[in-house]
Parts: sequence; C-alpha cells; structure tokens
Amino acid sequence: MRSFGVRQLAAAFSPASLLAGLKFRWLAGAELGTRSKSREQARGEESGSKLPHSKASLRMPALTLVLVALLASPAAATDPPQNPNAGDRKDLITAVKRLEKKLGFRRTKNFHKQSEESAVGYRCYYTGKLELPDSYEKLQLLQGTKAGCPLDTKKYDVFFYPLDANASGKTPISASLAHESVERFLVVVPHEDFHANKELRKLPATWGEASATLIGFLTAGEVARQKFGENSEVYQNLQREPELFARKAEIVNRYYAQLSRLYAAARTGRISELDALPQKQQAFEEFQQACTAINPDPKSFKRCLAANNNAGLAFDETYTKYYPMMYQIYLAKGREIKPTLEALEQTLKARTESEALDNLQRAVKSDE
Repeated sequence: MRSFGVRQLAAAFSPASLLAGLKFRWLAGAELGTRSKSREQARGEESGSKLPHSKASLRMPALTLVLVALLASPAAATDPPQNPNAGDRKDLITAVKRLEKKLGFRRTKNFHKQSEESAVGYRCYYTGKLELPDSYEKLQLLQGTKAGCPLDTKKYDVFFYPLDANASGKTPISASLAHESVERFLVVVPHEDFHANKELRKLPATWGEASATLIGFLTAGEVARQKFGENSEVYQNLQREPELFARKAEIVNRYYAQLSRLYAAARTGRISELDALPQKQQAFEEFQQACTAINPDPKSFKRCLAANNNAGLAFDETYTKYYPMMYQIYLAKGREIKPTLEALEQTLKARTESEALDNLQRAVKSDE
C-alpha cells in the first residue's frame, strides 16, 4: 500500500473530506464505515457501522448524528508513517524551524541537506576501569570508523558512538536519523538547534545537554500537537518523554554518585582494586535492572546506557546532571514550553558554572 505523506493524511481526514464522503455514500445508499489506524506495535482494529438501507427514514437520523458530531468536534488525529519519507521529513523540519523562530532560537543551517552516510561521525569515548569523569568533555576521545574503535576493552571502558547528528550548525540529515521514529526525529532537530544558544558557549556541556534535552522534548511535542493533534499517538508519546527522562536522570545521577565514591576509595587506598572491581560490576548490573524498569519504553532516547560501563555512564551524566532541576522548573511553569524556555534562558545568563548553578537553584526554590 502506498504511504501517505503528512499533508495527504491531514487532507484525507479533514472534516470537509469526511462530510463529502458521507454525502456521497448516503445518496448512493452505500455502507458507511470509519477506519482508524495506529502505527508500530499496535496495529489498529478496523471498525465500521452499517447504516440500514431498507428505509430512508432510518438513514436520516443516523446521518444527522454523524454530521453533527463531525461539525461539533475537530477531525480525528492521524499519525504519520513510522519512518517518514523525504517529503514528510522536510515538512516536519519546516514545522520545527517555524516554531523555533517563534520561540527565539538562534537560526542554524542544521538539517537543510540530506546525507547518504549512515552517521555524521564515529567517536570512541574511553576511560579507565576505575575512572569516572563527570561529562563526555572529560572522557578520552579517539575517532572511530564504521567498524568500531581501535581500543583494548580489557584495559579501558569504551563507548563507541556513531553520531546521527551534531550541533555543528550545518549538520545534515544522516541516513540513520532519516530512518528513526517520528518521535526521535522531531526531538533531535530542536535539540541540536538549541545548542546554538550563545549563553551555552560559556558553560560546560552538562548545561547545554540538559537544557537542549528538555527543550527538544517540549518543542517536538508542540510540533506534534500542531501537525497531528492531541489525540495522536506521536503527541501522546512525546508528552511522556520529559517525565521518563527525569526517571532515567535520577537513576544515572544516583549510580554516578555511588560509583564516584567507590573509585575515590580505591584511589586513596581505602579499598583495593581487586575489591572495587566486583562492586563496580554489581553496581552496573543493578543499574541495568533499574533502567529496564522504566515504562513505557521511551520513543526518542534509550532508557538504559548505550554502553553499560564508566564511559557510557559519564556520557549520559552530561545530559542528566542538571536535568532534574530543569524538569522542576518545567513542572512549576505548568508544563508550558514558552515560560519554561524563558526561565531556563534567564538561568543560563551566567559567566561561570557556579553562577549558573546559583541561578538554577534560586529558580527552583522560587517556584516551590
């Protein structure tokens, strides 16, 4: 079956189109049916109701009720294809960029071009077996290839990271991003664009990634609402992402603190390396159990670490360190994107990280 584009879907399910179809079928005395479709795991059940056609007097009330319902309420929301085609992606990007402009994002040339490459780069982050930096900026880094990383995993904890996008200002739509779910596609675009915020350039990556993650979720959700409606599966999925990431952030931050204490004890000789390594392994096993319990499964990010080791944990800590406090601001602002963005931008107007932290703590406290 041919896939419909976003605009075709919207047109097909508009009130005018539905009313025209009803009028034609009533005049022809045909069966009236409605179909709704959902995507991915739950394939929609097809339903329809037969209008009695033996007596015109029975047809008229039924048609009247249907017409009144259609005129009194907005058209049913329809989800886009799971993997949008090139035309759909362009339409979605245009919608995201339009909203970004209204919100005051700095303009970028991200996602203006298509790339046939599966990734925009391959990075090999690594660190020692008992070392845990507090962000990806402090991990050791080598360039990798499609084949992986030229590193000894017995000596180092390694995270191989094929980038589907980056905040270069001119990042293309990679082949891997093009085949992602609609939810992830909608989140990645504003996430990378938000990194162009000039205030973020003064602060460590932990600030940029946490704020871009939250604003990426909120921007994607608003675009999904505008394009597909509040009853669409895409919108409903994206509405859950901020809270689901808050749950992941709590787990990441908790185990980051626990393992940091363990490694500090090993460095100072309070515990031997031989004793520290089994405790490390147990902590990562517990981490895996905790993150797997996050339900429902997020649509735009991994609920667990991409690499269940120090490198993967340090990488994710970059995104989660300040996210819980930013999420509290979001809740205090009524889960609305504009006031949340304004509050975060005020927080980020700082010359140092300590000043930004003071701003963030004051913002959270004032909203309690």
